[in-house]
Amino acid sequence: MKYYVLTDIHGYCTLFEETLQNAGYYADAGEKKLVLLGDLFDRGGEARALQEKILGFLEEDAAILIRGNHEDLFEELVTKDRGRPLRHHVHNGTYDTLEQLTGLRAGYSWNSNMQLAAAGRDTPLFQTILPAMLDYYETRSYIFTHAWIPCETWYGSLVYDGDWREADRDAWREARWTNPMDAARTVRAEDKTVVCGHYHCSYGHSKYEGRGSDFGPDADFSPYTAPGIIALDACTAFSGRMNCLILED
Repeated sequence: MKYYVLTDIHGYCTLFEETLQNAGYYADAGEKKLVLLGDLFDRGGEARALQEKILGFLEEDAAILIRGNHEDLFEELVTKDRGRPLRHHVHNGTYDTLEQLTGLRAGYSWNSNMQLAAAGRDTPLFQTILPAMLDYYETRSYIFTHAWIPCETWYGSLVYDGDWREADRDAWREARWTNPMDAARTVRAEDKTVVCGHYHCSYGHSKYEGRGSDFGPDADFSPYTAPGIIALDACTAFSGRMNCLILED
């Protein structure tokens, strides 16, 4: 099976399609799957177009969707937080996604917030896409997840948890906020490579390879590879690029 892997699309539907086109995805008539490693929305302005694109892939059984921390944020916004424009929802772009998908604008009253949350719960993102998402997907050689696998903490350091596949909802939610390039220094997933997103690749290149900076003109947003990890997040909102990794397994 050939896998086309992308992550952290963040609402940039046009660039997403261009990246797939340039990678040869649409011209590939062989057996293939698209693997999307979460954070599909928040940041870009094409949430509705991307929602329809993802629905199409699901209908064709063409995609494996991995849940990211921004999917957790959207669920929180329309359920627990009841549509309130809390600072972290505004800062992370989740509130903007809610407005794009519902066609409604933020309100300044309890009733308007509740109406916006209810409309968010009626969107295909909430009804269809979120339920289709997995915490991880595993092949013979790879583990695909958003940030990292759940770990134990020992005296402030991350250590391997052999039962990570059985981790509960809260453990996975915490793992989706982990910096995977730091985590990979102490935690490996058996003899497999974790393919992930969540944190900009330039961080790993800068900190662990001494090449370039995080966000300067010399920043390297190409995939970061080290023992046990391939990180793909190109920080699209900043860099204007998106990585597509092609694997066969």
